[in-house]
Amino acid sequence: MISTFFLAIVVTSLATYLSRLLGVATSQKISEDSKIFRWFNCLAYSTLAALIARIVIFPSGMLADVDFNLRLIIVLLCIAMFFITKRNLVYPTIFSCVLLSTLSAFFKI
Repeated sequence: MISTFFLAIVVTSLATYLSRLLGVATSQKISEDSKIFRWFNCLAYSTLAALIARIVIFPSGMLADVDFNLRLIIVLLCIAMFFITKRNLVYPTIFSCVLLSTLSAFFKI
């Protein structure tokens, strides 16, 4: 059983570091202004947006106990904070955690 875990760690590590190595090897040839670079950037942002929408609309676990309107308000406030803080991700992340825990305690259903 230990050998299975070891094999899983080795295989996943190889897959992770091989993709990073290929990214480093090919990154010098890709211009930041190229269409393919912009396409991957849009793909990454759309995937992130879809995951956030899924978490807000169809939550699981303890987040499912929080009212939808409250989740939506917190997301909108965090998006506003993201732009106010000049696209810094740290402040909205901490703000969302504090706001969600505080407001969900006050508006317990």
